[in-house]
Amino acid sequence: MKLATYKDGSRDGQLVVVSRDLSLAHYATGIASRMQQVLDDWAYLAPQLQDLSHELNSGKARHAFPFDPQRCMAPLPRAYQWADGSAYINHVELVRKARNAEVPANFYTDPLMYQGGSDDFIGPRDEVIVPSTAMGIDFEAEIAVITSDVPMGSTPEQALDGIRLVALVNDVSLRNLIPNELSKGFGFFQSKPATAFSPVAVTLDELGDAWKGGRLHLTLQSTWNGRKVGMCDAGEDMTFHFGQLIAHICKTRNVRAGSIVGSGTVSNRGVETGKGKDKRMEWPKGYSCIAEKRCIETIQDGAPKTEFMQFGDTIRIEMKGKDGQSIFGAIDQNIAPPGGSDAAAADVQSL
Repeated sequence: MKLATYKDGSRDGQLVVVSRDLSLAHYATGIASRMQQVLDDWAYLAPQLQDLSHELNSGKARHAFPFDPQRCMAPLPRAYQWADGSAYINHVELVRKARNAEVPANFYTDPLMYQGGSDDFIGPRDEVIVPSTAMGIDFEAEIAVITSDVPMGSTPEQALDGIRLVALVNDVSLRNLIPNELSKGFGFFQSKPATAFSPVAVTLDELGDAWKGGRLHLTLQSTWNGRKVGMCDAGEDMTFHFGQLIAHICKTRNVRAGSIVGSGTVSNRGVETGKGKDKRMEWPKGYSCIAEKRCIETIQDGAPKTEFMQFGDTIRIEMKGKDGQSIFGAIDQNIAPPGGSDAAAADVQSL
C-alpha cells in the first residue's frame, strides 16, 4: 500500500491511502488519523489500511478523491528519529580523492551516520527556505526507510524485519557551513536544514523484486532546473544495506517505531574511458548531489566549476518502476529566501 499525509493545519496532518498509480486517495480517518498511530500499532492497523488500499485500487472505495501531491506534508511530518547514513562508499571515495585524502579503512566495515533534525520536515512541494545562497545550497537525492520497534543488539537480518515503509528524500545540505562544523569534531548541525520527503511512503510489497537484500534496485532520477543530472542506480553500489544501517544504530540502543533511516547520497562508480593519454574516468549515470559533481570536476580537471544552487532554482527527485510509473511521486521544490518566492518577487518589483 501507499500512504501519504495531507495538510490540515495541524503539525501531524491527516493520513490518506493512495492508489498504486497515484491518481486517487482516500482519508484513513476511520482507521487512523496519523501516520505515527499506524507505526505504533502496525499489526492491528496495517491490515485495515491494506483492505482500504485494495478497495481503492479496485475502484470500490466510495469516498475516493483525486490525489494531489501539492497538499502533502512529509509522509511522517515529524519523527522521533532521523538518522542519515553514508551507505554509498563511492560518494565518500570521490570526496576524499578530490582532497587527495585516503578513506579510513573502517569506513568499509562500519557505516558512517549522523543524527539529523526530525522536528520539522517539509513536504515534497514545499519551498526550501535558506537564509543565504552564500551558504552553498545543495540537494541530496536519497532513499529512506521508516521503522517499527527494533531492539538493541539486533542483527542486520533482524533489523530488515523492522522496515515498514520506504520513501525518497531530499536531504538539503549547506555545503559552505560544513567545514567549520566538522572542524569542531561534533558533526553536522546548522549545515543540515529541514529535510524533504516524497509525497508517499510505500510498503515493501509495492516494490516487488526491485527490493532485494535491503537494497532498492531502481534508478533514482535527479532533475535540476529542468535538466536531468542524475540517473543513479540505488542498489548497485550501496555498500551497506538498510538492515546494516539500522543495526548500526541498534548497537547501543533501541530504535523505536517512527524512526527514519536514510541511505545518504545515492552514488555510482565511474568508468574508465579512452586509452593512453586520453584515458579518463567518467560518471555516465550522473550525480545525486552537486558536491559530488564538483568532486568529479576536481578529479577530472583540477578544480570544480559547477556552482551551488541559487534562489529560484528547482530540484525534482523521482523514482519509476519497471513499468515506467512513478512509485513515490516526485519531490519537486523551489529554492527560496526567508519569506518564500512570493516575498522575493515582491522585493524585485519594488527595486
